[in-house]
Amino acid sequence: MTNPRKKIILNEILFWKQNKLLPEHYCDFLATLYAEGNDIEELESATHKQAVLPLEKRKMMLFLLGLCLGIMVLLYFYFTVTTLLLFLTGIVAITAIILFIMAFRVANKNNLLAPILHIIAAILLFSLSIRMYTTYFNGNNMALFAFIAANCCVWLISGIKMKLLYFTISGVLGLLALISYYLYNFM
Repeated sequence: MTNPRKKIILNEILFWKQNKLLPEHYCDFLATLYAEGNDIEELESATHKQAVLPLEKRKMMLFLLGLCLGIMVLLYFYFTVTTLLLFLTGIVAITAIILFIMAFRVANKNNLLAPILHIIAAILLFSLSIRMYTTYFNGNNMALFAFIAANCCVWLISGIKMKLLYFTISGVLGLLALISYYLYNFM
């Protein structure tokens, strides 16, 4: 049995059989069906831990990523030294890009986790933009408008490209609010 998908399915069937989630004769039938009559003895010698292990690894990786992200965000807002700020700004930017990529990949597999990653990445990108504004362009309203408009454009393009309604609406509403504020105060 060379197909890894079949091995995963057979390990899951073994897990169901060992934990009595399905009747034993159903599990035997499914195992025979997926194994195509081959290597069932090899499956019987395996443990149910093989079926659950990839899920536990993913949960651990997500926990470690969240922990590292939390530490970086705390360090990002705690320190104000210019060199450290530049370093942390780079780290937050890279983290935001990684979260966007992860969210795009996870969106096809897990419908509950993807919006959370999208929103966290958008908030990180927005906070990075505001932090750059306050550090380098403090008092320059045009730079603030440019940063906010760039974020709204990223949200709008991401919403349209990935067919995410909440990003499309956020981008459009943000741009409309920005334009109306500009017209109201400067015209």
